[in-house]
Amino acid sequence: MADGARVEEKQMRIGNEQLRDFIKDSEMIPDEKLDVAFKEAESKKTPLGDILLAKKLIDEERLRKLYAYILGIPFVDLQKETIPTDILQMIPEPIAKKYKIVAFEKNGAELKIAMLNPEDIQTVDFIRKKTGLRIVTCITSQGSIEAILKQYGKSLKAEFGDMIEKNSAQVSTGNESADDLEEIAQGLPIIRIVDTLIKHAILQGASDIHIEPDEKEVRVRYRIDGMLHEAMTLPKQVRDGIIARIKVLSNLKLDEHRIPQDGRFKIEKDSTKMSFRVSVLPIFDGEKIVMRLLDESSKGLTLEMMGLMGQALESIHAQIRKPNGMILVTGPTGSGKTTTLYTIMDILNEVDVNISTVEDPVEYRMPRINQTQIHPKVGLTFAAGLRALLRQDPDIIMVGEIRDNETMEMAIQAAMTGHLVLSTLHTNSAAGTLPRLLDMGAEPFLVASTANVIIAQRLVRKVCHDCRVEYKLNEKEMKALEDNYEMEKILETIQKSGILGDGLKAKDKWKDIKLYKAKGCEQCMGGYKGRNGIYEVLEIDEEIRKMISERASAHDIETKAREKGMLTMIEDGFTKCIQGITTVEEILRVTKE
Repeated sequence: MADGARVEEKQMRIGNEQLRDFIKDSEMIPDEKLDVAFKEAESKKTPLGDILLAKKLIDEERLRKLYAYILGIPFVDLQKETIPTDILQMIPEPIAKKYKIVAFEKNGAELKIAMLNPEDIQTVDFIRKKTGLRIVTCITSQGSIEAILKQYGKSLKAEFGDMIEKNSAQVSTGNESADDLEEIAQGLPIIRIVDTLIKHAILQGASDIHIEPDEKEVRVRYRIDGMLHEAMTLPKQVRDGIIARIKVLSNLKLDEHRIPQDGRFKIEKDSTKMSFRVSVLPIFDGEKIVMRLLDESSKGLTLEMMGLMGQALESIHAQIRKPNGMILVTGPTGSGKTTTLYTIMDILNEVDVNISTVEDPVEYRMPRINQTQIHPKVGLTFAAGLRALLRQDPDIIMVGEIRDNETMEMAIQAAMTGHLVLSTLHTNSAAGTLPRLLDMGAEPFLVASTANVIIAQRLVRKVCHDCRVEYKLNEKEMKALEDNYEMEKILETIQKSGILGDGLKAKDKWKDIKLYKAKGCEQCMGGYKGRNGIYEVLEIDEEIRKMISERASAHDIETKAREKGMLTMIEDGFTKCIQGITTVEEILRVTKE
């Protein structure tokens, strides 16, 4: 729960005894647990609500509903509501953010506002005076406040177009010198345009911004949930100014237009901390810029949040706690391999271990982890970096990617000499990784004795829960799927795995199962919102070690692993379709070889 919400609770006039008595009456929490929490709250002179939340004995929404009931004030859930812009703007964004208070409904001379602490009389008075309306207060949850605060940004989108047009007109064009370019880059119109592009991208949750000069215009595209979307088209006269502004931000050479350049910069605003990795590439019509957005303020991911579950999740948790060996993550570019490695490092990042990495490039900065950026030009390759790392007394080593024979040999050597090695490889399946290592020249018995677990993955877009449409497969759709996959076998495996529990019965056939299609609404991009991984996790046990030593084929290894309960990526994907996380179309898009 956010700190802002905790501050609000401390100001609320609900005594610990009063809250305890209400919870006792409702039998929401077992008495003995409630009494322990109450004693702790009293001894620490802390609100009982805070202690209950910290111990996960109650969720935030239920606690707020209790507060609402005790205070005799309505509770509202606004997480899926879209507030009309004119009502939203009645409370200025800085006030809404600072005091966690939003306007959501207006009836005649009456304005309904939702807040975390309805006893903040000063702020309510300020809004009453500003709007001249009668104010009706309601209690809401932190999640609702955050959802509505995002809508301030969305209502700005409408203004972006006019703002860019107006500022573009003020930018001169021609063959400017480096000094002129610097002057344009520091000028207000260009600063506003670049700030707007970045703000727009952050609002939409983009992972990359592409700025592409054309013969007659400059095209801006955003990559959202792995797909590129046209964002806006700018007039040609702003091209040089935008490129210069981004170069200034990234500390790159303004007068260098012939060779590629790489840089970084950071933006810190409110609670957002964004890091941008910038790549400038000369093209026929100028220079193309791609900026990778890395949200440094985002809360740490967990393997569960990324989509791992069941036996696969248990295998990874068991294997990452081993003191030595190799953990390999495989998949094509953009399949989330690095995120998986960072998440594993985050789990292992404790005071008593030394974690060191060699990466190209360093994506996220992590506290207490020694991260080295490779520089092949000066001889600092993955292999050279790894060799130097081994003299740094590491416990856990992360190598960004095994690209060549030398790096692979050193990674295996490190895993054999008592280090836990994490790395990535480009292969299509988990079992396919083992023959790939042998092709690179690794000795079969060394691979067999060092590999602990291999994770193959892809990223699928999550279907939007606000607008998804339920359906069941018809004969035609079923036939199309059966042409590509053994659908009966897939269903049988999912049923056996028991991941879906009561959600899937042993006698269910595909035609009985509820699936979802993407539709599209204001809250999402074409029916999808966010991404999730689909995985196959191959745990290397004694039997599979023996098969690797005997150079068994990828097919044989996969067959043996499936006998032991491994789900393939396709099976994991269809499990997530049945759970309503994604769609069949998405699974087909990312798994067709």
